[in-house]
Amino acid sequence: MKRFKPQTSPYALMAEKQIPIARPVIGDEEINAVADVLNSGMLAQGEVVYKFEEEFAHYVGVKHAIATSSGTTALHTLLWAIGNVRDVLVPSLTFIATATPAIFVGARVQFVDIDRRTYNMAPEFLAHAISKCDGGAVVIPVHLYGQPADMDEIMDLCEEAGMVVVEDACQAHGALYDGKKVGGIGYAGVFSFYPTKNMTTIEGGMITTNDDDLAEMCRMIRDHGQREHYRHEILGHNFRMTNVSAALGLVQLKKLEKMNDARIRNAKILDEHLKNTGVLPPYVAEKRKHVYHLYSALCPDRKARDSLLQYLNERGVGARVGYPMPIYRQKVFHDIAGNFVHENAEYVVERHILLPVHPLVSVDDAHYIGECVENWWEKWTDGQRAKSQ
Repeated sequence: MKRFKPQTSPYALMAEKQIPIARPVIGDEEINAVADVLNSGMLAQGEVVYKFEEEFAHYVGVKHAIATSSGTTALHTLLWAIGNVRDVLVPSLTFIATATPAIFVGARVQFVDIDRRTYNMAPEFLAHAISKCDGGAVVIPVHLYGQPADMDEIMDLCEEAGMVVVEDACQAHGALYDGKKVGGIGYAGVFSFYPTKNMTTIEGGMITTNDDDLAEMCRMIRDHGQREHYRHEILGHNFRMTNVSAALGLVQLKKLEKMNDARIRNAKILDEHLKNTGVLPPYVAEKRKHVYHLYSALCPDRKARDSLLQYLNERGVGARVGYPMPIYRQKVFHDIAGNFVHENAEYVVERHILLPVHPLVSVDDAHYIGECVENWWEKWTDGQRAKSQ
């Protein structure tokens, strides 16, 4: 059996300074909260989970929040609860778990090309995909890297077609679209609390909705189909969150706005440095508050991107390539995706690079990263001019 090998760049190991692409902010308050649960002996889903659900629902501005074991199981539970889903429409640039839960509930996955500037589902391509559906469809716009998708146009298109909108907010805790928090705009939303995200429960997820019946169905599905202990009414699964995870989540939620502010501060510093280069900073569309789960910049081409990646890694900056291919080119989808190319998604995967902006990146660190990009650009352009002479 092949063992998984961490993708640590050999160049980063040579640098004295180390700025990882992501790192959770865990302090004494989180440690003490977890220790309290461990000492209580009540470790599985219980009152701490229910308190976390209540506070998260209040934060997002919805009636219900249903905690699960991961963002993936949150979406799986939600699609299962919606029921009779024939088609699920997802953007062509996203993590695999936006699409795979659809297969588990027997739906057909359709892929929608993205906006080249925001990396999110493009409404004009969604309109074409909708025309190929015949009822029973769920549209999943992803708020990729922390920037909300174009929810006005997406909601209008889906309302006209009678389709359900489920927001994938797994990378966008606290992001705003026209003043509203993501996860509270569509019929329902899902969040992930993986350690690299804007807040963490180590592993964990959350479903958000204003629909009472949907919320009740999700609660039953995540807990073996029961409302009462040992009274199983429907088919369900064990997708529960533990009290241990929820205790961590309660502390992290209190710190979320402050942590997002640090991400935004660092992103603005990088924006200023990148203005002096040919590397494009993230485009922030109107009516959006971007919370920068990751800072995705766009290089002139793949050769430049790979050169910049190596340059940064050699200097201890944990930059990395984003998704290496559009999701429809993943092997798991070969038999269902069909033979097509989404030009915008293909364009982005060849050029985008992710830079660290998490809360543990200091102001000095952010300037250091930006200066490294500026220095690389000067060397890169000098080299290109020399080659052309």
